[in-house]
Amino acid sequence: MTVTALLDGPGAEVLVEACAAYQPGKELQLVERLRRRYDATLVTIAVTQASLRHRAVAKFGADATRMYFTPDGLEQATRTTVGTHRAARIAAALPGSSVVDLGCGIGGDLISAARAGLRVTGVERDPETAATARANLAALDLPGEVMVGAAEATELTPYDVVFADPARRADGRRVFDHNAYSPPWTFVTEILQRTACVKVAPGIPHDAVPEGVEAEWISDAGEVKEAALWSGALYTGTPRRATLLPSGVSVADAPEAESGPVEQYIYEPDGAVVRAGLVTAVAAAVDGWLLDPRIAYVTAPKLVPTPLASAYEVVEELPYKEKALRSWVRTQGIGTLEIKKRGVDVDPAQLRKKLAPKGPGTATLIITRIGRDAVAYSCRRVKLEP
Repeated sequence: MTVTALLDGPGAEVLVEACAAYQPGKELQLVERLRRRYDATLVTIAVTQASLRHRAVAKFGADATRMYFTPDGLEQATRTTVGTHRAARIAAALPGSSVVDLGCGIGGDLISAARAGLRVTGVERDPETAATARANLAALDLPGEVMVGAAEATELTPYDVVFADPARRADGRRVFDHNAYSPPWTFVTEILQRTACVKVAPGIPHDAVPEGVEAEWISDAGEVKEAALWSGALYTGTPRRATLLPSGVSVADAPEAESGPVEQYIYEPDGAVVRAGLVTAVAAAVDGWLLDPRIAYVTAPKLVPTPLASAYEVVEELPYKEKALRSWVRTQGIGTLEIKKRGVDVDPAQLRKKLAPKGPGTATLIITRIGRDAVAYSCRRVKLEP
């Protein structure tokens, strides 16, 4: 039995009951109670689905309560905020266009694209996952079709836009090398010769992006989620871009920037900005400079609101020595210690354990490198209102 067993009849009934009564950590009690009236296998599938829906709220919001999931499908699915951003970009450039999603998974991107007014077709090689994607479009009353098949064997000519999300897992482990994607990178580069969008891991090397293709690094609530490669009619003429969600702020220019001594404020660029190699855009935004030309920290004498970075007020410079830092923690009564680092070989968790913070105080310790020297700064996090 699979997800399709829950779409109607007793399966639909037990799913409704399982979702209504579901509580994390009490799955066994729920299974035992439901098995008194329903088939045991059906109950197991329904309770598993209730658990997946509970977890899926973080990615899909209220839609998760009506959707269907597989464990791998949920793990690999794009969260709605990111999918909506991508679909809106396609719809703005090519309104009402037809989009084929190669490797559509459970259909998260199909949902976003259909809601943006695009005509969607999904292709998925795993029949169960394809059935799940089909069920999700139906559950959310959205148009579209899903076919079982291999991405490499799909005829692409009928479609205006090709979207692909290559698998980045092998034997249950995450794959970081783009040359190990499935379908292979050679297939991806062929797609990018058309009008296409390809979702890739944020660690994609800049030099792996083909000429004439834009790489857009996307973060959501400060967490880098992915890079999207845009080609053909979706290419905007810029090689690299960083987009920050939910604000939608986007930056694509990297002006020249000097480096210089620390000032009253240190700015930590958003991860998407760092991945895109656009740190100097932060320096321009705050009228500041880099602490070191090879390190992604910016400093400035004034506090300037910017959505591109987090800000920290420098309290004092500290010797980068464990004994001195431990004395500082003890003297200041610091119990909550945030440790941030760039360009130095240190494990923040291990260092925090060695410094043994204890007390009512709160502080941020920024450790970085300027030239060949490691430096440490006691800081206060500042909330920026853009």
